[in-house]
Amino acid sequence: MLFASTRHPDHTVPLAEAIERGLAGDGGLFNPVSLPQLDQIELAPHATLAQLAELTLAPFFAGDRLQSDLASLAAEAFDFRAPLTPLKGGAETVEVLELFHGPTLAFKDFGARFLAGSLGRLQPGAGPLTILTATSGDTGAAVAAAFHRRPGCNVVVLYPKGLVSPRQQQQLECWSDNVHTLAIRGTFDDCQQLVKQALQDEKLKRTHRFSSANSINIGRLLPQIVYYVASSMDIWRRTHGPASYIVPSGNLGNAMACVWARGMGLPIAEIVLAHNANRAVPDLFETGTWQPRPSVATLASAMDVGSPSNMERLRAFYPDIELMREKLAAVSITDEQIRARIRADFSTYGRVWCPHTAVAAEAYAELPQELRRARHWVIVATAHPAKFSEIVEPLIGQEVAIPASLAALLALPRHSTELAADSSSLQRYLES
Repeated sequence: MLFASTRHPDHTVPLAEAIERGLAGDGGLFNPVSLPQLDQIELAPHATLAQLAELTLAPFFAGDRLQSDLASLAAEAFDFRAPLTPLKGGAETVEVLELFHGPTLAFKDFGARFLAGSLGRLQPGAGPLTILTATSGDTGAAVAAAFHRRPGCNVVVLYPKGLVSPRQQQQLECWSDNVHTLAIRGTFDDCQQLVKQALQDEKLKRTHRFSSANSINIGRLLPQIVYYVASSMDIWRRTHGPASYIVPSGNLGNAMACVWARGMGLPIAEIVLAHNANRAVPDLFETGTWQPRPSVATLASAMDVGSPSNMERLRAFYPDIELMREKLAAVSITDEQIRARIRADFSTYGRVWCPHTAVAAEAYAELPQELRRARHWVIVATAHPAKFSEIVEPLIGQEVAIPASLAALLALPRHSTELAADSSSLQRYLES
């Protein structure tokens, strides 16, 4: 299969090249030229998550340099759970897709580990690769963990100084060796822009082999389709009906994976994009005009994105706003609503949400009652609440247990460098 730039569809490359580049030469994002249909998934009712990953991704890898590595890549990346758990105590049927059981307790562990394995297999003999990653909190930790001490790869993580939770900051700064963390005096959008500028800087590219591990990289995004395949087929087999998802949304990578899963023929009905107070996407649905703007800081910090990169993919998939409105919904949730939802659902269901999952839970609560009852809803839980203890614990009145993987990272010393949010500062750092 070939992958085309969102800006010039006639510019196509094989999957391995798209993964290595991260960003197309014209600044666009790589998309598959077509989406395969996955009827064969129905033939594997007892497959493990890793086996489903191999089945799901096989058409994308067909004929590629990485095709023979797919089984081992899937086995490495999908070696932890992504369970569906019922939300008991309410009148409607709703389940929670728990994507926070990986090493850094966030959904991004799946894609980061898959991408690290892919790039690791592509690098022997090619010279060192520099991975540039902008993060609003969770991506950087997942990428750092996935690439830490991986031969042939140097990782540079850029995060907005002071705009992540204390435990997210620890997860970003606790690495050494081949992982370098930059605290940027700016917003996530500044970090993201710096990465894109560096990836397209001809002078830097003469001395560095660059790639990216953000969801702009197709190798990060494709594996995220897998847990939508697994969960939607599970619900289909149990209920004989489609699943509907509410996805906490920032840079729109996770949402794009759900959209692609539905486009591949999976039994998925509604998809709701649940945003925090960064309203660029909900405003697009309301006004029909795309107006990215500077991000604002919220409790759901990993979703503080004012100009989501994957909107370029979403608009390529749904070029007409009316079609987009027909196929998707988008809502915005405030910090006060996040706080209230964390309190309410702990009281009602005994569930503890991270602020990002609380955005999705509030979006579910605001759905019309007839729609809640007409669909089998899934709240996508993207991060463990222990990463946001300073927010969650005062709201529920008790401590959140710290998983062992997080406790180990919290015990490590920090290493980071502070930089201004300008390309010349990043260039000097990379050259040094």
